[in-house]
Amino acid sequence: MGGYLIDTNVISSYFSDKFSTDAAHFITSRINESPYLSIITQIEALSGITPDLTKENFVKMFVREHTILGIDIDIVERCGQLRREARIRTPDAIIAATAMVHDLILITSDRDFDKILGLKTFNPEEIRPN
Repeated sequence: MGGYLIDTNVISSYFSDKFSTDAAHFITSRINESPYLSIITQIEALSGITPDLTKENFVKMFVREHTILGIDIDIVERCGQLRREARIRTPDAIIAATAMVHDLILITSDRDFDKILGLKTFNPEEIRPN
């Protein structure tokens, strides 16, 4: 497949304007290029909605506009392996397994993913202004 899988913490930081201008531009371009989310990210994004109805509608629209990758047997098997090897929480293991099975780069600022061998990640917080 190729492309990028966007983690929940990136969505949260993106909509809260916590990224540098360069990081926000990078994320915007990746969202437009390959809009993939794990079903776990979809659940987490929708459960983290604030009382602000404008923001709630924006998050719902954002999620609807992306391709949601569900859980299949390959992801389940990889998830079990990752939980045993890296000792990570099940939701993170599902997100990582989804990225690995679909050959996607996970855009995340969560350092827990660093301990997963073979997972390709990119941390937008590491983008420095030019």
